[in-house]
Amino acid sequence: MGTLSIISRSSLPFADRTEAGILLGRELLNEGIMHPGIVVLGIPRGGLAVAREVAHTLDADLDIVLSRKLGAPGNPELAIGAVAEDGKVFLHRMLMDSLGVSDAYIQEEKTRQMAEIARRSDLIRRILFGVPLTGRVVIVTDDGVATGATMRAALWVAKQEKPSRLICALPVGPEDTIIGLSQDADDTICLRSPPDFAAVGQFYRIFPQVEDDEVLAIVRKEAQRKSTAKEAPRRGKSGGV
Repeated sequence: MGTLSIISRSSLPFADRTEAGILLGRELLNEGIMHPGIVVLGIPRGGLAVAREVAHTLDADLDIVLSRKLGAPGNPELAIGAVAEDGKVFLHRMLMDSLGVSDAYIQEEKTRQMAEIARRSDLIRRILFGVPLTGRVVIVTDDGVATGATMRAALWVAKQEKPSRLICALPVGPEDTIIGLSQDADDTICLRSPPDFAAVGQFYRIFPQVEDDEVLAIVRKEAQRKSTAKEAPRRGKSGGV
């Protein structure tokens, strides 16, 4: 189990994902997360909007990590598990048993979510190539967690590349979930863990669905920033600017 920091038990909502990302980035700075070469991984779609602000605050690289929750029958917003990009499945067995969810349903849901992962990967990787994580400080974030299944899958994916330090950073989530996630990261930081937690959207005043167009706009800006950073030294050497 890694270190765990829950900053506040406040139920005060964030204005939106942008504010949550800015506040999370500032808290990471307060925690001394200022290592050169940090990579911030956002879980699309909402998590990428948070990750963008964290990356800007820390002057870090921005990338995505693709994992999808497995929704309960008749209630797709209730996560009974998650699937990672490589097909590994994480299951909330107690919740599955209480709902009477069969293994056959899990396989069908996994197939659906893997198709969505492939679609998103195809869209995003045409614009933004994956960032190597080996030996680097990696921060994985989302706009919040409820059961934590999707975040747990994302942490597992990142861990496979052997980062030097893996950090789970979140704006909001229930305490029991945050404690559970701390077992999968070197450090876990959560800004707010209110006792009256019901759903992530409860703690945002503005919480719209993030569409593909917004995701693509974010990754285009990051790709452009990386391209500019690579070109700057070449311009200097050639006697330009």
